[in-house]
Amino acid sequence: MSTVEEIEKAIAELPESEFWKLTDRLINRREDAWDRQIEADAKAGKLDFLFTEADAEAEKGALRPWPERE
Repeated sequence: MSTVEEIEKAIAELPESEFWKLTDRLINRREDAWDRQIEADAKAGKLDFLFTEADAEAEKGALRPWPERE
């Protein structure tokens, strides 16, 4: 497997159109990984504290309504 430095060197030599294609793919890969992590955390109950905090804020009347979408 190539090292990060070798990969960076190869990227630097790409034509601009190929560079943009690669970055689009990398961004999509990172976003997909993030989505999978959030989904796994939600299923495992790791985000339940957010509901608890939101409920407490709602009881105090400290929440603002979401802005209407236009």
